[in-house]
Amino acid sequence: MAQLGLTERELRAWRTSFLMVELLRTRVEQQLQADGGLSNADYTVLVLLAEAPERRMRAYELGRVAGWEKSRMHHQLTRMERRGLVTREPCGSRGVYAVLTAEGLAALRRAAPGHAREVRRLFVDPLTPEELERFADVAAKILDNLQADAQP
Repeated sequence: MAQLGLTERELRAWRTSFLMVELLRTRVEQQLQADGGLSNADYTVLVLLAEAPERRMRAYELGRVAGWEKSRMHHQLTRMERRGLVTREPCGSRGVYAVLTAEGLAALRRAAPGHAREVRRLFVDPLTPEELERFADVAAKILDNLQADAQP
């Protein structure tokens, strides 16, 4: 029975992918919490800052790369700053840099091996290399569509 104006095939693809993303997010979050007390959001910010030049990035750029609203990034940085994982420094008259602290880098280094093992176990290992490549291509196509749709 078609629902939401979708065929059975479309509905199956949508529901399966939606449930997969939700379960992966939950499982990875559980691993990050257990191994280092980090959330997915914490880990995302730590990785982006660790990869940025001088381990710093303008807060608006950090939000853009993460795909988050300005308020979400503000609140995330506030929580992380309280825990000593990041600091914020002024940039120009109105801008702010988010800066990875030594404590934040240490937290990332503690969490990364377990995170990689969990991603491999849950996501990479069940697929052949060819399936993984096809999955990446399909996901990139959907991501491109989402990013194009979000542009004003």
